[in-house]
Amino acid sequence: MENALAKSAGVGAGAEQTVSVTTLDLTGLKCPLPVLKARRQISQMTADDRLDVMADDPAAPLDFEHFCSTGGHELIETRSEDDVFTFCIRVGASQTA
Repeated sequence: MENALAKSAGVGAGAEQTVSVTTLDLTGLKCPLPVLKARRQISQMTADDRLDVMADDPAAPLDFEHFCSTGGHELIETRSEDDVFTFCIRVGASQTA
């Protein structure tokens, strides 16, 4: 069963630039679904927005590292707590990759 939750919040300093932060809860999904769903979400975002992904697939750290490096995105942070990984991704200019 899919447990995908997406929520967005605007973050930024003043009216000049607003960075959107979106959270996807992809726990319970196995490779390749977490990366595929993250890719779909990123295709709807703009450069410099942030996507926070939660996943519990043991292959997720390697998958998201590869996804970011080949897709032009920046993996800002990876955290792990209670067998759930959280990946903080800054969307690159080639967000449709």
